[in-house]
Amino acid sequence: AQSNWEVGMRFGDNISVDATIPIGLSPRFHPALYITDRWGFGGYFDWMFALSGGPTGLKFYPGLGPEFFFENDFDMAIAGDFGVEYSFDFPLTIGFDWRPGFVVTDKFKGKASNWGFIARFRIGEGKFVKAN
Repeated sequence: AQSNWEVGMRFGDNISVDATIPIGLSPRFHPALYITDRWGFGGYFDWMFALSGGPTGLKFYPGLGPEFFFENDFDMAIAGDFGVEYSFDFPLTIGFDWRPGFVVTDKFKGKASNWGFIARFRIGEGKFVKAN
């Protein structure tokens, strides 16, 4: 499982400062501070998976968590976090994810446009997720 912290940026529909924090074998905590259009933050819990016999460092993850946005109005959403990422032998992880959700403060209005490319720097030695 992931054993290191990661910090970087996410570019796409929303730009954010993106991080991952291990909280056990699985899941990990995946906070994001959104800094464009509307500012806000999200906190997702991701479960990490690797392909059996696949490349070391390639991981897939589904996740779920709350999002809070502030501007003229306050919005709260329950969002998914679905992605794929690759951790290189040097301290860099890149990935692509999608964070659809339901805006609780707007009659559970669905949102599906939160796509992003992620680049994070790994802090510490870290380990890769390996399939058994």
